[in-house]
Amino acid sequence: MLKIRTILHPTDFSNYSEFAFHTACALARDYKARLILLHVKPTTTVLYGEFGAMPPEPPELYHDLEEKLASMKPAGITVERKLVEGDVPAEIIRLAEEFACDMVVMGTHGRTGLGRLLMGSVAEQVVRKCACPVLTLKHPMPQTEAVESAETATASA
Repeated sequence: MLKIRTILHPTDFSNYSEFAFHTACALARDYKARLILLHVKPTTTVLYGEFGAMPPEPPELYHDLEEKLASMKPAGITVERKLVEGDVPAEIIRLAEEFACDMVVMGTHGRTGLGRLLMGSVAEQVVRKCACPVLTLKHPMPQTEAVESAETATASA
């Protein structure tokens, strides 16, 4: 049986990440594991062009990200919060190794084809390169569709 003592949950604060967060919390509760919440702020690239340089990020941006992480409060679980800056997949993998995580639980946007080719897939890179198991979750069907399909199945039975 897989021993799970530490779970890493990287988040980009999207709906996909929120669904994965609830799953990570449930797993942490079931296994009595500690949960590490991680947000990786992508490194800012300074662009120069005809009209000058891109303005720097506002200093309060880092504080806002810390507040978002702090607002994620699961009950009855030991939680650590980490905010780092860098290459997103590389930092997730690095911290999973640094904290000897037994599992990574993350959301995925589920892009395919050209979207994935152009945007890349953080989840795919983490799955391929991370030493521990990685659970990726797409957001479930919207509640209204699930209810409608259940009603249709009941009506046809």
